[in-house]
Amino acid sequence: MVSLLLLLAAFAGYTQDASINVMSFNIRLDVTSDSLNSWPYRKDMAASQILFHEADFVGLQEALHHQLNDLKERLPGYASIGGGRNDGKESGEYCAILYNANRFEVQVSETFWLSETPALPGSKSWDAAITRIVTWGKFRDRLTGKEFFVFNTHFDHIGKEARKQSAGMILQKIHELAEDYPVILTGDFNSNEDDEPIKILTDTSNPRHVTDSKSVSQTPHYGPSGTFNAFRNAEVDDHAIDFIFIKNGVEVLKHATLSQTWRGRFSSDHFPVYVKVKIK
Repeated sequence: MVSLLLLLAAFAGYTQDASINVMSFNIRLDVTSDSLNSWPYRKDMAASQILFHEADFVGLQEALHHQLNDLKERLPGYASIGGGRNDGKESGEYCAILYNANRFEVQVSETFWLSETPALPGSKSWDAAITRIVTWGKFRDRLTGKEFFVFNTHFDHIGKEARKQSAGMILQKIHELAEDYPVILTGDFNSNEDDEPIKILTDTSNPRHVTDSKSVSQTPHYGPSGTFNAFRNAEVDDHAIDFIFIKNGVEVLKHATLSQTWRGRFSSDHFPVYVKVKIK
C-alpha cells in the first residue's frame, strides 16, 4: 500500500510538472518620449514578471533587438526565435518567442509577413499602416516528448482590412504548417472580442478556427478583463486586445491578466496575458 501511495504521489508530481506556462506580452517599444515609463525603467519589472510566473513561453510584441537582449540577460535559461519585421533579422520590432530552453527544444522556426507576399521581408498589404509579422516555431517538450507549435503575432493598429485579412491568413498558415499538432497562438490583435478579426479567428463554423483560452479555462479568469492600460492607473476599458488562442488538444488550466504595479507603475502599457496549459 505504501509503495502504491508513493507511486501515485510521484505520478501526481509528474502531471503537475507537465503543465506549460504561456504569456502574451506586448512590452512597448523603447521610446524616450515615455519618460519615466520608458524601457530603462521597466525592463527589470518585465523580466521579473516572466520569472515569477515561471513562463515557459512568452510571445513578445514590440520588442526591439536591444530590448530582447535586455530580457535574455535577465532570464538565464531562456532562448528566443524570430527576427525584426523590417528585414527578418535585427531591424524593427520583433514578434519574438522566448522559451525555456532547459525544457523545450525548437525543431524548426520561421517568420512570415502579414501581406500578400508573406515570404518577402518588410512587405505590407491592404490598408496596413506598418509592416506586421508572425513568428512561429515547432517545439518538443523534453519532459513528455510531445511536439506542438507556438505562433506569435501583432496585428496592425490602423488597417481594418489588414486585420481582417491577417486573421484569415494566420488560420490558413496554422492549417498548412501545424496540421493536427497542438497549437498555441499569442498576440496583440488590436481588436477586441466583438471585432471582426477575433470573430474570424474563433468562428466555430470554420473547421480551422482557434479557441480563446479564456473561454475554456478550468479555473475562472483572474485579473482585469481589459489588457491595455496606456500607462494610466488602470486598464482603459474592459475589453481585451491581447489574447492567447489554442487548438488541437491543448487543455487550459488557468487564465489571467497580470496587472502588478511597482509604486503605481506598470511593466508595459499592456498587461501580460497568462495561461497554464497541458498538451493532451
